[in-house]
Amino acid sequence: MVEISSDVIRGYNDTMILFILLREPSYGYEISKQIRTISDEKYLIKETTLYSAFTRMEKNGYIESFTADQDPNGNGKKRTYYRITDAGREYYREKCEEWALTQDVIQRFISR
Repeated sequence: MVEISSDVIRGYNDTMILFILLREPSYGYEISKQIRTISDEKYLIKETTLYSAFTRMEKNGYIESFTADQDPNGNGKKRTYYRITDAGREYYREKCEEWALTQDVIQRFISR
């Protein structure tokens, strides 16, 4: 089975994270789990990659973090949650447009 190279997908980790945060605020483990599920387990984001993305995107104003005393299921464990900002929504739209252009260009070099 062919695996996705982390070099290929690196530029789109932010896009995947923001896609999940468009729905609702979430925390690291849950975001990682959703990426694995949505990709049919074809992509497993490393914890260091995920938290580096959080740090970078928060610094750039695309997401913001907050601490919640319990998760939506009522569990009492404190967690750091992330939510998308308006700047993050705009960045997500830009990354989607970039992806469409990238696909168009690369598809010209793929033979089947």
